[in-house]
Amino acid sequence: MNRTSILPLAVVGILGLMVLPVPSFVLDFLLAINITVSLAVMLTAMHIIRPLEFSAFPSLLLVTTLFRLGLNVCSTRLILLNGHEGSSAAGRVIETFGNFVVGGNYIVGLVIFLILIIINFAVITKGSGRIAEVAARFTLDALPGKQMSIDSDLASGIITQDHARNKREELAQEADFYGAMDGANKFVRGDAIAGLIITAINIVGGLIIGMTQGGLSVGDAAAIYTILTIGDGLVSQIPSLIISTSAGLVVTRATDGKNLSNQMLGQVFGNPNVLIAGSVVSFALGLVPGLPIFPFLAISGGLYYLYRVTPEPVDPNEAVAAGDGDAPLTEEEELQELLPVEPLQLQVGFSLVPMVDREKGGELLDRIVGLRKRFAKELGIVLPAVHLRDSLDIGGGDYEVYMHGVCVGSGQVMADRVLAIDPGDTVEPIDGIATKDPAFGIDALWIEASDQAKAEMAGYTVVEPAAVIATHLSEIFRDQSADIIGRQELQDLVDVVARRHPKLVDELIPTILSYSEVLSVVRALLREKVSIR
Repeated sequence: MNRTSILPLAVVGILGLMVLPVPSFVLDFLLAINITVSLAVMLTAMHIIRPLEFSAFPSLLLVTTLFRLGLNVCSTRLILLNGHEGSSAAGRVIETFGNFVVGGNYIVGLVIFLILIIINFAVITKGSGRIAEVAARFTLDALPGKQMSIDSDLASGIITQDHARNKREELAQEADFYGAMDGANKFVRGDAIAGLIITAINIVGGLIIGMTQGGLSVGDAAAIYTILTIGDGLVSQIPSLIISTSAGLVVTRATDGKNLSNQMLGQVFGNPNVLIAGSVVSFALGLVPGLPIFPFLAISGGLYYLYRVTPEPVDPNEAVAAGDGDAPLTEEEELQELLPVEPLQLQVGFSLVPMVDREKGGELLDRIVGLRKRFAKELGIVLPAVHLRDSLDIGGGDYEVYMHGVCVGSGQVMADRVLAIDPGDTVEPIDGIATKDPAFGIDALWIEASDQAKAEMAGYTVVEPAAVIATHLSEIFRDQSADIIGRQELQDLVDVVARRHPKLVDELIPTILSYSEVLSVVRALLREKVSIR
């Protein structure tokens, strides 16, 4: 049996549960499966990095809901048919939940069952449903802006055609996922309502059957059927609550690329100041007369221990200013370091250093690589490698572009924000720091990353800081392309052509044209924006 046939057979089996009688030991096995599957789903939801990694969750939510309802029908049939025989009529699992979990007190069990219903229906399901609804709306509204951003990156050569296709597919999957989650949460709400109704029917029906057909007194019938019904309700609602919690975890998953557990622990307990404050407050609460001192002192001691072992957060500005700690150069080495002049150089302020560090998620290096590939395809020239270095002589968010040691352009970006460019047809203003797009001089705003979806809905084109710098570099290099290519770059181009057409190159250079004349022609073509490819 292959995997493709497992789900159809499982659904057919679930439908069979609603029609065919099932022995109590089989019901025990199915209830155990229900609890185990719900736990597996919740653990999976905790370990995903992005919601799309669990894209099958909406369909799984429907199947698990249908499975629970099928089990409810089976257990109801066994309770009403065999309840007069005793508390084990519907299997050991339901009997255990009815007796052990609630202590055999059906009033306590009924209260716990109603509390689980309220938590599931009014808190978790309602909240996750609202989040899924808003996420679906924002995802669909922001879809055109994100597609335009992908098209812009593709046109700029920042991403390849395959990468653009993958990002478009991911956008479509994201929209479909949140749309499906918006509807799938209705299944959980309906399941909670159905559980409440089934419980009431079981109790009323059990009392009637127990007294009329089982010969039980009112008290005995109420005790047996209520315990069985509450046990059935609990064994059904606990997996339902777990699945609802999993749905909430999936739709609220906003990540920085870390596991949920690492992310939560790092953000909650990663600040020593918070830990020491919590330790002091817990210790003070332990001294309040009447409160138990041991729990608060234990918590205070645990927080103080975490405070001692948690390192102080490092200020990135201080880390950059401190330098690499390399050994100082000798005077002769310093003089030799001053001699070479890089053909292309990009100097960035200390706040922009993480943008060029791939280990910290920096994208600028990849964008410059894409820029060089695009120039090779469009203009037929291979840009020299762009030398990147940090500088404390410029502002933290500033950058400067040098060509053969001469500054040919500069700009300023805010690394912790995104640039919202006004294309001229925006529908509403947004809050931000007014600026100009450094590449084209268009009015723009530096906005918080959390406002990106709102800006895209308003018609703004939102660009990451690394993309702003890469676009500016592209325009500068395009305008200065004639000056970028020199004798060495021309020799490299001639060598490439000579490998494919050696006789043509031998006849042309230097017999007919010298290298200087060819260089003049190439530079003239580039000044006219004509490709030499």
